[in-house]
Amino acid sequence: DGDGDGSKPISKNQLKRLRRQQAWEDTKESRKIKRKEKRHEKQARKRTELEEKLEAAKAAGLDPEEVRKEAFKPVREKRHNPVPVAFIIDCDFERYMRDNEIISLSSQVVRSYSMNKMAKYQAHLFVSGFGGKMKERFENVLASNHKKWRHVQLIEGDFVEAARLAADVMAGQGAGEMIDVLKPVKKELKEEETSAAPEPEPEEGVDRSIVYLTSDSPYTLERLEPNTSYVIGGIVDRNREKGLCYKRAVENKVRTAKLPIGEYMAMQSRFVLTTNQVVEIMAKWLECGDWGEAFLHVIPQRKGGVLKGANS
Repeated sequence: DGDGDGSKPISKNQLKRLRRQQAWEDTKESRKIKRKEKRHEKQARKRTELEEKLEAAKAAGLDPEEVRKEAFKPVREKRHNPVPVAFIIDCDFERYMRDNEIISLSSQVVRSYSMNKMAKYQAHLFVSGFGGKMKERFENVLASNHKKWRHVQLIEGDFVEAARLAADVMAGQGAGEMIDVLKPVKKELKEEETSAAPEPEPEEGVDRSIVYLTSDSPYTLERLEPNTSYVIGGIVDRNREKGLCYKRAVENKVRTAKLPIGEYMAMQSRFVLTTNQVVEIMAKWLECGDWGEAFLHVIPQRKGGVLKGANS
């Protein structure tokens, strides 16, 4: 009846995969031992460093117990260093996005939170327009992990409401440190000389405490200002919709600006920044005060971005 043994010859690729898997299994125990040894070495190094610090404290007439307490402080406690600036991710664009784009935006919001949390200085982070399919994804697929997030607010209201909340935070005791790069200097926004038309937003009634970041703006951001909310349009639409963020900003009478990427970087191809990349660039600027360094840190080298004026 042609039953046979039903076996098929193994392909070369399958054979290679099986061998790799077997090699992985064979070395599992040795890898475990190596990890344990590395862990012990790290612990021994930390003990030695602590002993040296305690000896130095004694020699300097300091309390060794204070040094010990400082050494065992949770890393998280040391890391949170807020500054009086807010980043708002405006996610109220669901009607313009497909399901896979909403998934992509959700990942970008998660990365934005992580980037801000791990940065040297933390902006006050807000996510506005938090609802619909994205909220469902956060609660179901992502197991409501956002509820454990610290120093961030996710609200259903719009970016204007988020900016009001941010203004309250920045006016309170938890506003954060006025670091050097935020100290006022000259005018922060400049209109490009190449722009034929003036900024089409009325001077009177414009909320000066909010800047909506959009590449359609005729204004270029020179620096971040204290007590200001910077709004990032949370939209992934493969460039189908034009000018949505700019239109929304003008309708709400808030300032607009674009990041000065064209002034600092020469790109070999068109490059669209993701939401989390914008957050990371601004977080890096807060650390170094240099847009060129911030762009180089974030923009992938494979995109061919080089600093203008840099030697090739």
